[in-house]
Amino acid sequence: MNKLSLLIILSLFLFSCNEKKSASKNLETSSFLNFSKNILDYTISPKKLFDKSGLMFSDQGAWFAYSFPDSINTTGFSGPFIMTQQNGVWSSNSLTNLVIENNTWTTHNTSSYNSHLEQVFQSNNLELKQELVFYSGHTAIIKSTLKNTGTSKATFTYHFKNKPLLATGLKLSASSNQLNINSSKSDAVGHLIFPKNTKLTVTDSTYTSSKTQLELKPNQTKEFVISQTFIFPKYSWEKEKLETINFDDVLKVRKQEKETHLKALIENRKPQFQDNIYAQVLTKAHLTLQNNWRIPAGEIKHEGLFPSYHYKWFNGFWSWDSWKHAVGLSYYNTDLAKKQVKLMFEFQNEDGFVADCVYRDTSIEAHNYRDTKPPLSAWAVKKIYEKDKDVEFVKYMYPKLKKYHQWWYDKRDYDKDGMCEYGSTDGSLIAAKWESGMDNAIRFDTSKILKNGKDAYSLDQESVDLNAYLYAEKLYLAQLSEVINAEDTSRYRNEAEVLKIKIQKQFYDENDGWFYDTSLDGKIFIKGEGSEGWTALWANAATQEQAEAVKIKMMDTTKFYTKVPFQTMSADHPKFDPLKGYWRGPNWLDQAYFGVKGLRNYGFDKEANNATIQILKGAEGIIGKGKAIRENYHPLTGKGLHAQNFSWSAAHVIMLLQKD
Repeated sequence: MNKLSLLIILSLFLFSCNEKKSASKNLETSSFLNFSKNILDYTISPKKLFDKSGLMFSDQGAWFAYSFPDSINTTGFSGPFIMTQQNGVWSSNSLTNLVIENNTWTTHNTSSYNSHLEQVFQSNNLELKQELVFYSGHTAIIKSTLKNTGTSKATFTYHFKNKPLLATGLKLSASSNQLNINSSKSDAVGHLIFPKNTKLTVTDSTYTSSKTQLELKPNQTKEFVISQTFIFPKYSWEKEKLETINFDDVLKVRKQEKETHLKALIENRKPQFQDNIYAQVLTKAHLTLQNNWRIPAGEIKHEGLFPSYHYKWFNGFWSWDSWKHAVGLSYYNTDLAKKQVKLMFEFQNEDGFVADCVYRDTSIEAHNYRDTKPPLSAWAVKKIYEKDKDVEFVKYMYPKLKKYHQWWYDKRDYDKDGMCEYGSTDGSLIAAKWESGMDNAIRFDTSKILKNGKDAYSLDQESVDLNAYLYAEKLYLAQLSEVINAEDTSRYRNEAEVLKIKIQKQFYDENDGWFYDTSLDGKIFIKGEGSEGWTALWANAATQEQAEAVKIKMMDTTKFYTKVPFQTMSADHPKFDPLKGYWRGPNWLDQAYFGVKGLRNYGFDKEANNATIQILKGAEGIIGKGKAIRENYHPLTGKGLHAQNFSWSAAHVIMLLQKD
């Protein structure tokens, strides 16, 4: 049995074990995968190394990606875009451009799926079909099929060459039919393997293959395969290198994998979202997460997701992003969801603190230990456990979650009253605001920093969302404690009951019908209606009467029920500014989801259903083909704002549509 056959068998076995819903035995029709056809537009021929004007396709956690050329004169696929250096640069406009002598292409058609890319070039008497699929997190393979579409036998001459290199620091070398790519800016090495008997001539920045003559009868075809590998030194190139490649077998495995994922998502939709437009939305969300998926490299010990490959400063891993990603992933890939959670807890200090964000290459950016992020990790672990009942995962995570939960009370409770504050480890006000995840929210406009102890500082206010998260976390910890027969169940439930009453009394303003942050002593509300006001509903920490009052404001069209409902602050506030405010008005889909889920928790299903539809239809590009899911949205116009291909937006789109 060769290496590829063994990999395929092993892959299929692992999928049958790890997925909650296995695909049926015969999925040749790819019924669910068809929803993904051309769901994103990957057309771009990059002109410079940092060109982010187009989208890119990746899979299997690879640190590189591809697009379709926008020029009929360029074959191969655009790129690859390599994230192994400089937070992502284009290697070339086309690294394996196939040139046919005395031939002019007249048409170029492209098709993309969550499993692979396809493109077809045609001239008067020749057709070139190219397909690209990821074999692994290190290697993509491209099959080219030439077909004589004329009425008589014809001879064609072809060779390969690269378009000029765009990335700096790359150096080419060759041995036989293998092109090697080294970089002065990264320890990852590229290996391109061409068909046997191909001879390569190289300089430091160019290569050309020997010319090959091919005689084809009418309708006769010729296939050949090229592999492109970009691999870090922690992995073995010798083990990755393929002696023979059966492209069709690899593609079949990849289609099966995506069919299984999409089947799980599409069949688990809430009954009210059965329209096919929502099936397409789920394929777009799935693909967004897929394109941001990365295998371990450098400082990163587990697989996980970037917030967005499309924005150069989002090529790391953030804690609350990771936990939100994990919840979205849990609906179709619990194995990756677990790795995403574990990734961040590799950066947990002895006292329980978890880093805010971490990176593969700390020479580009250092890990951020100045703050952490809101405590949503126990939520993620509980949601994963609900899907696959993996007790060993709970046993592994539970002591880490306990330490992190206790850390908040040890280091972020200035007056030791059982109500926590956001803060920082270095005493900086900006890092304390970052810790909330809502960096410049108006509730922090007059905040000051207070010292709690060594490496522990708090803001001079107690935050309703933080304490609501901690309340929910106590209940999740109690449930996880039961799973592994720990002795903490009663304690956490008792603590939760006490905290619930405090939240209801301290943070709720009866006159306004809204939850606000307060001063440390709990006597002064920090006014300004923001999305933190419905976090108590998401956590089930409000009374029914309080939830009713909050719901009324949420559904007010002058406040939160906008074109894209449930944005970060009320539209009638004088500081509301979606274009300049970041957290002062844009709709972030995590906050919108917390609002919808909060409504459902208190029986307001009609309002939740209507809001979900309005969110998805109002936000530019979520429904329909071509455009990417964005970091956030203008709540009044629906315009997509900031980064494209944003993972937590995609994860919360999944949550909005899925049955619990």
